[in-house]
Amino acid sequence: MAKTILFVEDSASMRQVMMTTLKREGYDVITAVDGQDALTKLDGKKIHLIISDVNMPNMDGITFVKKAKQLPAYKFTPVIMLTTESQESKMNEGRAAGVKAWIVKPFQPPHLLAAVSQLIMA
Repeated sequence: MAKTILFVEDSASMRQVMMTTLKREGYDVITAVDGQDALTKLDGKKIHLIISDVNMPNMDGITFVKKAKQLPAYKFTPVIMLTTESQESKMNEGRAAGVKAWIVKPFQPPHLLAAVSQLIMA
């Protein structure tokens, strides 16, 4: 059975690129346009990994991760932040919220897929 990844990103083109990249590797992908939308997708189904942008309208990625981690079914779901943010303070804020990996855009698909593979198998 394919592993399911929730990808949270406000850019439609980025969502499309990521969906194509992950599906080609055999993953099921659920997309959300921001943190608020993503929370509605966390309805109890098994999500093996969350990949989220930081800067989004309605609810940013770090706030989303904090709220997702409060849900018992997703407390231990690994999270990758895929963002243009590279400040140490932002990374520390993400780590404190429960983020396991931080990848700065633009990214190399092999680098991202290696992180996905490592976290999804953990």
